[in-house]
Amino acid sequence: MVQKRLSPSRSARSFGRLDALINNAGIADPSGTPVEKLALKDWNRKIAVNLTGVFLMTKHCTPHLRRARGAIVNIASTRALQSEPHTEAYAAAKGGVVALTHALAMSLGPRIRVNCVSPGWIAKARLSRKDHAQHPAGRAGRPEDIGEVIAFLISEAAGFITGQNFVVDGGMTRKMIYE
Repeated sequence: MVQKRLSPSRSARSFGRLDALINNAGIADPSGTPVEKLALKDWNRKIAVNLTGVFLMTKHCTPHLRRARGAIVNIASTRALQSEPHTEAYAAAKGGVVALTHALAMSLGPRIRVNCVSPGWIAKARLSRKDHAQHPAGRAGRPEDIGEVIAFLISEAAGFITGQNFVVDGGMTRKMIYE
């Protein structure tokens, strides 16, 4: 099967306009590598996908979004705000996404609103009761939790919101944890 790449220009031509951009591509390495052993190529790959990808998509979609008075939502991570050992490249890239978000909001406003969502633990598999109980909200997140925030941020109901980072983590970044 041959897949055609849908560029921002082709999307706008095919569908008449481009109303929103959701920058959601990202890579992480759950096992991590100690910083002294982290290869520059691995650092560069995470920065390229997780941060430079956001920049490039935004750059190429901006003319179309400006015409439509559209919105951009960048997906960062709570790892932009707190870290686990050996996650330097991922944390740096996601921290960069948060900073890029508010910079873009200043540069692209008022015609384009730019916001960020920083998800916490989003369950992709069955978790234990203990895993869910760690969260002040009583459960880990679901993909729908993030999707609903994104849908709001690209809607007209969020017309007065730009340059913000929304942490959606069930309260985990506010909880003091003693092991």
